[in-house]
Amino acid sequence: MEHASRMHKVSKPTASSQSARATLALREMLVKGRFRPGERIREVPLAAQLNVSRIPLRLALERLAHEGFLEVRPTRGFVVQQFSTEDIYDAIELRGLLEGTAARLASERLKNPQDLDPMREASIEILQLVRRPKLTVEAFRKYIDLNEKFHAALLDLSHSRMLRRSVEQACSLPFASPGAFLERQFVSSDLHELFLVSADQHCLIVEAIASREGLRAEMLTREHARVARRNLEDALRNREPLLNLAGARLVSL
Repeated sequence: MEHASRMHKVSKPTASSQSARATLALREMLVKGRFRPGERIREVPLAAQLNVSRIPLRLALERLAHEGFLEVRPTRGFVVQQFSTEDIYDAIELRGLLEGTAARLASERLKNPQDLDPMREASIEILQLVRRPKLTVEAFRKYIDLNEKFHAALLDLSHSRMLRRSVEQACSLPFASPGAFLERQFVSSDLHELFLVSADQHCLIVEAIASREGLRAEMLTREHARVARRNLEDALRNREPLLNLAGARLVSL
């Protein structure tokens, strides 16, 4: 009986694991539009739905409020945040500023030229992909992976924990991440040229870091982030709903 009791205690989920699971599940629900902007989160039924206790759920809600998905109101508790197109522009601009700083720090702190290899290899593979006559679905998926590797390697080269934390915070909202608008760019023939523009920018950023041109690397990276702005501007100009954009149901266009 004592052994069984110990086994039961070991297998019982901890508050932290429940909170982590609740955070992932609730974030996905928010991104998919399961809650309306301005809707108050009802904690009791949600805890039952997610099969977690109230304390882990409260921790998950606080985490998502910190990420920007929820707003804390004194009398209503946690309320689903609503975003405007200006918010998206600001999020993209902020990411550009932070990644630009990462590029400048990378050029200043680069000690071994071989440390640039992950970024350089990713940029070369991306360039080879987009120079093909047609970007297939398979090639596009590979592009997404390589693009993530490029941006992750850039952060690694900055050697800044504080900056990494800030970038992760800025990119926690789905429409602010480097890959947020890539799917729309892929399906729109008018925007295919942006794959070539982005690929060229990747190579120029690597070149600037390798040459220890910090200011140039920073400006190039900030401009690179603005490719996402062009995607958004094109969609708004053509009055297209951004239904394929993660978190689009939280955005008021």
